[in-house]
Amino acid sequence: MRIISGTFKGRRLTAPKKLPVRPTTDMAKEALFNILNNKVHFSGLSVLDLFSGTGNISYEFASRGSAPIVSVDGHVECVKFIKKTSDELEMNILAIKSDVYKYLEKSGAKADIIFADPPYDFTDEQFNNIAELVFEHDVLNENGMLIIEHSKHTDISSGRNFNEARRYGNSVFSFFYVS
Repeated sequence: MRIISGTFKGRRLTAPKKLPVRPTTDMAKEALFNILNNKVHFSGLSVLDLFSGTGNISYEFASRGSAPIVSVDGHVECVKFIKKTSDELEMNILAIKSDVYKYLEKSGAKADIIFADPPYDFTDEQFNNIAELVFEHDVLNENGMLIIEHSKHTDISSGRNFNEARRYGNSVFSFFYVS
């Protein structure tokens, strides 16, 4: 994986092969950040990266000046990799090992942008539950945005505060806004 833009533009990062992840492709990630370039100013933006895996999205936000960034994943080796990489690059990323649903229910966290990239084999109900918990527990700041990445076979457009979906190859980004 590579960092597309910002301070660490072009930097390649290699995650251990044993991690149970499906990182966002560079094409999809570039498309996502092109969309975000027209909607937000990255500097000082607080980010919550759920199901963060390798930390691919967290590094992209950090490279563009966003902070603080919290990366949450349930797999200990993913969390260790994110901590190691963010320490090496001196990025303001806090990696937390936790079940994402429990984290949303109990953490009291707040963020300007929440990015969630759960396993593509989740049910529509599991995907929609992420949005429900975010809005039920008031995790987004005012004018905040929730982005959920999922496969083209998943439809979460009926979810609370859904706004739009953008498809890039097999990946879809669904956008939800605080209403």
